[in-house]
Amino acid sequence: MTRLTGSALRLTVHIGENDTWHHKPLYSEIVHRAHAAGLAGASVFRGIEGFGASSLIHTSRLLSLSEDLPVAVVIVDTETRVREFLPQLDELVTEGLVTLDACEVIRYVGREDRQGTNRGGTGMKGKKSL
Repeated sequence: MTRLTGSALRLTVHIGENDTWHHKPLYSEIVHRAHAAGLAGASVFRGIEGFGASSLIHTSRLLSLSEDLPVAVVIVDTETRVREFLPQLDELVTEGLVTLDACEVIRYVGREDRQGTNRGGTGMKGKKSL
């Protein structure tokens, strides 16, 4: 079972949803590399409006529909593990913003399956826990 509590570091990568790495979405490549690096977890959030260094406003509003909305990839793990991951972002992120924030993890527990291993099962007779 994966557990993480106490002091941690939050890594946020702000990019556009159309940014790519070898013809696949950049956010997907970041998530897969974070997984391969054994980081605690990664989530991708799609924005509804924003602008960056280019000063172009990208929005999901119907009349000015954008195909390149802002995306944030958020990763939280120990400071050591996050900092070890940063060189991979140097290779991947050519345009965008990468930030680091100290944070405190209150609770991070993976789900156990019926054999007692962490595989995303319910572990509680059909009841799903958050």
